[in-house]
Amino acid sequence: MAGLQAIVAFTETARQGGFAGAARELGLSPSAVAKSVARLEQDLGLRLFHRSTRQVSLTSEGHALYDRCRRIVDEIEGLRDEAAGARSEPSGKLRIDVPITLGRRVLVPALARLAQRHPKLALEVALSDRYADLVKEGLDAVVRIGVPDDSSLVARRIGAQRMTLCASPAYLAARGTPKSVEALREHACLLFRMPSSGRIRPWTFRVGRRALEIVPEGRVVMNDGEALVAAAVAGAGICNVPDYMAAEALRTGQLVEVLASFRPPSLPISLVYVSRRRVTPRLRALVDVLGEADVAAQLGGLDDASGEGARRPRRRRRG
Repeated sequence: MAGLQAIVAFTETARQGGFAGAARELGLSPSAVAKSVARLEQDLGLRLFHRSTRQVSLTSEGHALYDRCRRIVDEIEGLRDEAAGARSEPSGKLRIDVPITLGRRVLVPALARLAQRHPKLALEVALSDRYADLVKEGLDAVVRIGVPDDSSLVARRIGAQRMTLCASPAYLAARGTPKSVEALREHACLLFRMPSSGRIRPWTFRVGRRALEIVPEGRVVMNDGEALVAAAVAGAGICNVPDYMAAEALRTGQLVEVLASFRPPSLPISLVYVSRRRVTPRLRALVDVLGEADVAAQLGGLDDASGEGARRPRRRRRG
């Protein structure tokens, strides 16, 4: 019967998406990894991968086995780390996925500091605005914005994202400054198409003690927040973006915040990881660096987004 080596080979092949990547991680030849996986398939009487000349992909049986084998391998790695004294010295590869702009502006500098502190730690960081699957993609953690929707995962809050409505002084001089949410109907609204769903991101406001959500009409739609800021600076209209994207333009006066009294409640920014997994020294080091004062300040601190703002917004038709 295939042993632990075959399980490790299978898990790493699934994690890397191929035998060559798994071989690099394990310090073996691709043929040795492929043979170990083949022995495991033979012993189980199951086909675990669909194979082509360029890549492999998990079968449905492979997906089910991977979820279980990954937990076993993680536990073994954790025991090995402890035996090597890794409690005080994080080591191994830390795989994470973070939002693009938030990653570039805030998280990457913190991750660089993490790498400098721990020479035995390797980082593999994916910057994307898609919804990454922690288990299927073999990730240690992801950074997500918004209320977590999976109770099986641990979500450690590291900050808050505030949305800001802003426009250039030139645009406001030409079109007037809106004084109410309803007045936005008379303005050019710059809209964001969410990469994860392809839908237009609604604009949310706090009106008295309730939250109000609208999807404005707009002729300009983009799938990049920084591009929306650039368009607003150029006088194309009013944009609704996270505050860290517009902070510099607001500071220099290129943009002006509008409807500040209707600013919506902030959204939590969380470091998310698998609850069943032991918090390894490398994951603990990541938690520590993201909790440091300078990072927390850039992430909007840990102010509470609960209360009235946590209620589900009342949806209004396009307008």
